[in-house]
Amino acid sequence: MMKAILIGATGLVGSEILKQLLSDTRFSEIHVFTRHSTEISHPKLREIIVDFEKLTAWETQISGDVLFSALGTTLKQSGSQQAQYRIDHDYQLQVATAAKKNGVQKIVLISSASANPDSKIFYLRMKGQLETHIAALGFDKTCFIQPGPLEGPRNHPRLTEKISLALLHCLPKIPGTEKFWPIKAADVAHVCIESAVKEEKGIDRLDPKEIFAQIKKK
Repeated sequence: MMKAILIGATGLVGSEILKQLLSDTRFSEIHVFTRHSTEISHPKLREIIVDFEKLTAWETQISGDVLFSALGTTLKQSGSQQAQYRIDHDYQLQVATAAKKNGVQKIVLISSASANPDSKIFYLRMKGQLETHIAALGFDKTCFIQPGPLEGPRNHPRLTEKISLALLHCLPKIPGTEKFWPIKAADVAHVCIESAVKEEKGIDRLDPKEIFAQIKKK
C-alpha cells in the first residue's frame, strides 16, 4: 500500500482527493499539510497544521510515496497577482522540492487547461511556469492534471462563476472544445488518484480531452 502526501486539502479538488484517498484501500496513510484543519477524523489521516512561510520548520516531515499538490487561491482572495503567485506557484514548488529531497518518487499536480509559461494571461502563465519548474525537479513520475472549469461545493462561491458554469453547460459538447466543458471536482480527484497508482515513469500531462476519456473508464 502507498503513503500519500496532500497539500490543498481544504480546496475544491483537494478535499475530494482526501475524501477518496481515505476510502481507497491502495493507500494506508494520508499525511495532510494544511493551514486550516479539515475537521476530519480518520485512522488513516495524519493532519499537520503548518505555516507555508516557514517550510524549514516542517519540511523533513514531507515523506511518502506520492505528493498530491492541489494548493491554490483566487486573485480576489489573495488580493494581488504577487500574492496569488506566492501561494499557487512558490508554496507548491517549495513543498515539491522538499518532497523530492526526502525521497518522494511521484507527484500529481492540479494545474489548468491551457497552462503555458509564455501565456499573456497571468493565471495560465503562472500555471505553466509551475509545471516547468516542477518537471525540472526530476521526480520518477510527474503528472500534470489540466482540467477546465471546475464544478463542486466551494468555500467561497462566486456568482459570476455560477453564471459562467450555467452558460457553459448550455454549449454543445463538440469534440475539440473539451477545455470549455465543466468538470466535477470529484471526477478530477478520481483521475488524480488513478494517475498516481500507475507504475509508468516520466512526465504525463492530462488535458481536458484526456481527463474526460479517463472518466469514461470509471
